[in-house]
Amino acid sequence: MQVFKKIWFFIILIVLITAVSGTIYEIALGDHHLVQDRSKSFYQILREPENSVDAVVVGDSLSYTSISPMELWKEYGMTSFVCGQSGQTTQETYYMLKNVFKRQSPGLIIMETHALFKEQSGMNGVKEILGGIGNYYVTLLRNHDIWKAVLAGKRYTRVNYKGFSFRCDVKPYRKGTYMTETEKIELIPSNSEFYMKKIIRLCRKKGAELLLVSTPSPSNYNYARHNGIHKFAKDNSLEFLDMNLNLNEIGIDWEEDSLDSGDHLNLKGARKVTAYLGQYLKKQYHLPDHRNEMAYHLWDVQYRYYKKKADKLLKNMKGDRSNAKRKCSDR
Repeated sequence: MQVFKKIWFFIILIVLITAVSGTIYEIALGDHHLVQDRSKSFYQILREPENSVDAVVVGDSLSYTSISPMELWKEYGMTSFVCGQSGQTTQETYYMLKNVFKRQSPGLIIMETHALFKEQSGMNGVKEILGGIGNYYVTLLRNHDIWKAVLAGKRYTRVNYKGFSFRCDVKPYRKGTYMTETEKIELIPSNSEFYMKKIIRLCRKKGAELLLVSTPSPSNYNYARHNGIHKFAKDNSLEFLDMNLNLNEIGIDWEEDSLDSGDHLNLKGARKVTAYLGQYLKKQYHLPDHRNEMAYHLWDVQYRYYKKKADKLLKNMKGDRSNAKRKCSDR
């Protein structure tokens, strides 16, 4: 008798969790301002018209502070979306891509590679794996605090533009050369390699090419890491673009393009990186130009809002570069 009671208890619990998760999913999808910033892109990409995004960027905070879809749209008519998250791990990247492929069929996935080196071992690794699975399949876990926003009227109003976030502080990097050539190799941790293999299989199954990109970041990259990523890319027949080796071509000036002493890029740096990446994508990939297509006219509308905001912020950033605490508001 006790066994049947326990069985019924778990059945009822599963039904309740499923029902609540479904409700939360619809609420989050309907109004992303109720969702905390880290999970916004998970729902925003689902609000894009079906099969309208040709390139998707994934990765940690280096992705959404370095690559601007609106700039790619203006120059090349490419439709792209940044599905990055602060501290995104490779297992989170995998589940983010599964989410992307629900409504989109991008021909290209661009992965910012710093996420590859977020090692989780032992119990922390197990926790991350289970958390990734749970957050994807059980919306209640991903947005367990959404009721605070609903009941208390709290809203997360930070604005992003197709996943790109404005960052306007200027704090220079002044520690000199960081990409000194060496034969040392920093291998990708085993847990990251495991999920990268799953990501590769998923992309190939969906017909999407996978490009590994390292954006300029002295705090996060060195030549040993370059060698490790290069080895992994070569072993798995992937393209790899390391912008840390092309700083002069990109035009990076660490006095004005660094947000926080060489960790992330600010808006100035992001524009330079996006311009360089756009040229690379145009040469290497066959992404369509949608600028004259009526179905994409909203991209022009959104670009005008983006440009107005960006021009204002860039003008404010032209002041005294010694002021390391200049902030911008993207609300």
